[in-house]
Amino acid sequence: MELYKYLNSISPLQEETWRKIEQIFTEKTLVKGEYFINEGEQAKQVGFLKKGIIRAFYRNNEGFEYNKHFFIPHCMIGGYSSLIKSTPNKIIQQALTNCDLLVADYAEITKLYDLFPDFERVGRQLAELYFVNKEQREIEIVLLNADERYLIFRKEYPQLEQLIPQYHIASYLGITPTQLSRIRRKFNEV
Repeated sequence: MELYKYLNSISPLQEETWRKIEQIFTEKTLVKGEYFINEGEQAKQVGFLKKGIIRAFYRNNEGFEYNKHFFIPHCMIGGYSSLIKSTPNKIIQQALTNCDLLVADYAEITKLYDLFPDFERVGRQLAELYFVNKEQREIEIVLLNADERYLIFRKEYPQLEQLIPQYHIASYLGITPTQLSRIRRKFNEV
């Protein structure tokens, strides 16, 4: 039912549309450390995160990892560029905790878009939201200092600091773990 509430909050779905959507999603569990999609794979599925935390990151040629995004319940996940362009995935998605998801084949979703305009509207609005969030994140990285980015992180992910390793947060903020410790100390003293 969480998936229905989530999709319906984006744009109302008719009952018949929901019955078809519900049929294409199945339960999936990821164990901490397991990948939803890895680098080089071609994405074929999208997921709805019901429980847990997933990070999206990329790895450079030297093996250094850069966290791009954290997924927390309730949201959609997947290798969107890979899905749309049918190319190998570049952004890795890995469970930071045990996760419960609902997954569906992207091909089945696109078939439903053709049959149900209300579901296609949800898909379009999700894509628009994704674009706006991506643009906002890029602006933050370029125009804001580390303190400001940290405060935004705390507002967007209020419980995450206690649940995941600090080096993941530092990577997401574009700073070193030492810098993050200084920033955290400064704001915890206030």
